Parts: sequence; structure tokens; C-alpha cells
Amino acid sequence: MFEIFTTTHFSSGHHLRDYPGNCEKPHGHNWKIKVSIRADELNQLGMGLDFRELKAALKVIIDDLDHCDLNELPAFKQVNPSSENIARHIFQELKKSLVTERYRPHQVTVWETDACGVSYSETD
Repeated sequence: MFEIFTTTHFSSGHHLRDYPGNCEKPHGHNWKIKVSIRADELNQLGMGLDFRELKAALKVIIDDLDHCDLNELPAFKQVNPSSENIARHIFQELKKSLVTERYRPHQVTVWETDACGVSYSETD
């Protein structure tokens, strides 16, 4: 099994509805993202997934999150744009374009600060 990964980042604002503290107020983060894809076998070029393809698929998702108020996006109208829900959202969006018989998304990690973050994955 091979694990292919890349990292990226985006900046956005959000607030956590009904949170009993400062995070209920609008504020922003410079989010760091790591995406891992698992490949069971390699293609004819010896790759599990071309990095360019992974980065292109991720860029489409990140471009929608970058420099906006996450609470205003359809994905976060009903759920808080917490690190957990952001990680799950990115994972689910990746599943729409990066699932084949050879590879699939494995894990998305989101850091909202240098010291705090969360990882989301689904059972293999």
C-alpha cells in the first residue's frame, strides 16, 4: 500500500454558532491542510497517483474555501465550520473526483493553528 500526500493552506473567517466562548465571534485562521491518498498498486509509470492530479483536485476545493466567510458557504449553513467539519468536507469533496479501483482518499488533516488540528478519515 502506498500513501500519497500533499499539503496546502487557505485563509478564511468563520464563527461557531452557539459556542460558549470567544469562537462564537467572527474571527479568522490561516488553515493548513494535508491530504493523503492510499493506492493499492502503481500505474504503468510507477505512480500511485500523479501529484499534479492530487494538487489540481485539492485546489478546486480550497479555492472555494479561501478568503471567504465559511459560515456563508452551502456546506456550512447547517453545520458549524469547525476544523472537524472542514476536514470532513474536504474529504467528501475529494471522494467525488479521486476514487478509482487503485486509489482513494485516506485522510485529511486540518490545522487551525500551529499547535491544534484534527484528522478525518473513513474506515478502510
